[in-house]
Amino acid sequence: MSEAFDCAKCSESLYGRKYIQTDDGPYCVPCYDSTFANTCAECQQLIGHDSRELFYEDRHFHEGCFRCCRCQRSLADEPFTCQDSELLCNDCYCSAFSSQCSACGETVMPGSRKLEYGGQTWHEHCFLCSGCEQPLGSRSFVPDKGAHYCVPCYENKFAPRCARCSKTLTQGGVTYRDQPWHRECLVCTGCQTPLAGQQFTSRDDDPYCVACFGELFAPKCSSCKRPITGLGGGKYVSFEDRHWHHSCFSCARCSTSLVGQGFVPDGDQVLCQGCSQGGP
Repeated sequence: MSEAFDCAKCSESLYGRKYIQTDDGPYCVPCYDSTFANTCAECQQLIGHDSRELFYEDRHFHEGCFRCCRCQRSLADEPFTCQDSELLCNDCYCSAFSSQCSACGETVMPGSRKLEYGGQTWHEHCFLCSGCEQPLGSRSFVPDKGAHYCVPCYENKFAPRCARCSKTLTQGGVTYRDQPWHRECLVCTGCQTPLAGQQFTSRDDDPYCVACFGELFAPKCSSCKRPITGLGGGKYVSFEDRHWHHSCFSCARCSTSLVGQGFVPDGDQVLCQGCSQGGP
């Protein structure tokens, strides 16, 4: 009589049947799977002894059940990410949770170098100056109507230019004849003295300080021989081809002011009526 050879769990004979030997004895296949097999986290079925089993974070899966939860691609031999307990292939993860580059439209992969501004994202190599098309990287830039410029390109394209030297004005400056000037460029045409913040006038569109304008162009007072510029509210009197400052227009004999008074010319002099009637 042959020796008994039974399953350690169900006690059924294993003669002529497939079995699995363990330290506790032999098991028929159904008993072995029900006793030792893990349950698939996806389909909740046992993972049989002859199935390829995958393990991730205390969870077990049939090979066919270890898939991306979105596209159902097998993750058995693919890189993947777990997001809120869901398994995602890299493509689905990037599509769902990564930004798209505003320049090229491609996904900005997690961990890659990127730049963010105004709610938009760029690959570092895609964030270019709209002028010179060089990467802006960590350099300062100026946004303008959806474009981005490095500072030199922005100044070259948009900053006002000095009417004298034609270079850009980056800060400060003054306005003369509705045109921008560097403060150091607005100088007297005669003596080159800076005119910014000073009283000045012009001749044929050229600016002059008061001193140079008076010396070069203003008529001379017939009394004191100094220039009559008329600047700063200065008043003067003209008679024929002669001119006087208000303060200088007085009787040559008694020094009475003749401003608004009648007077009598006497050669190179002017006299009040009283002195002209009194004789020499």
